[in-house]
Amino acid sequence: MLVVLSAACEKKKPNDTGAVNAMDRASDGSAAQGPVDTTPLQGVDVSKLEADRQKLFYALVGSLKSPCGKAHSLRTSFVSDTSCKRAPYAVNYVKSLLEDEVSETEAREFYANKYEKSGEKAKFDLSRAPHIGPEDAPIRMVEFFDYECPHCALFKPVIDKVLADEGGKLVLYYMMFPIESKHPESRSAAQAALAANALGKFKEMHDVLFDKTPQHGKDAVAGYAKDLGLDPAKFAAAYQAADTQVTLDAKQGDAAGVDSTPTLFFQDRKYEGPMNGKYIELWIEEELAVNR
Repeated sequence: MLVVLSAACEKKKPNDTGAVNAMDRASDGSAAQGPVDTTPLQGVDVSKLEADRQKLFYALVGSLKSPCGKAHSLRTSFVSDTSCKRAPYAVNYVKSLLEDEVSETEAREFYANKYEKSGEKAKFDLSRAPHIGPEDAPIRMVEFFDYECPHCALFKPVIDKVLADEGGKLVLYYMMFPIESKHPESRSAAQAALAANALGKFKEMHDVLFDKTPQHGKDAVAGYAKDLGLDPAKFAAAYQAADTQVTLDAKQGDAAGVDSTPTLFFQDRKYEGPMNGKYIELWIEEELAVNR
């Protein structure tokens, strides 16, 4: 069963982006109606799928659109369109979803979000955003988050593992999006993180703030800074100065349509796949291969 975040901390209203959908709705079975071409695809092992899921797999690859915007199916792109570099990755994406027991409806939704949407890229000023990974990495991700959001806390080890696995291929920028109406001290935590970043210890403070949730008052974060060896006076000044940047980060999130946390942007487009490290890494590897 695919383990993903099943909810998000919402700022205003429920925000179903496709990235945080529940995985427990039953398949509607629509793709399995009528004749299905079950001719095996070269190099694609579907042995992990039960017989009915194998049939669904072939029904999906025969009915989903080409991932390259061509006027034919995913199967046709995979079998005969050598110019469509995304086809093998798209087939693997569908297979992986079905192996993880995602329903047909959700598999179609995840596929459409990834390969059929062509929304405009978001534009962010990341000049002051803390980041992990080389700034010239070929893959860029931006996460809007709240230190007191329990779903952000659940996502943290997921994205930490992605960063560790992908090494120099990826840079992740952290954008503050405190939902103060629900998490009163989240702005203070965001200021503390930015202050620590200014003093060279973002990652250390980032980890502590999640570990200490929700103890994020001004005095508490000053104590964390002292424990990290930061100069108290310098931290206090940087903490105060960071208030403006927190507001600017949140405004950028609002402008990009962010209304819940965590929200992830992949190559400047909203990530609408499973919030699961396996799938984020599949997206990364595909993007690297296609643009090689």
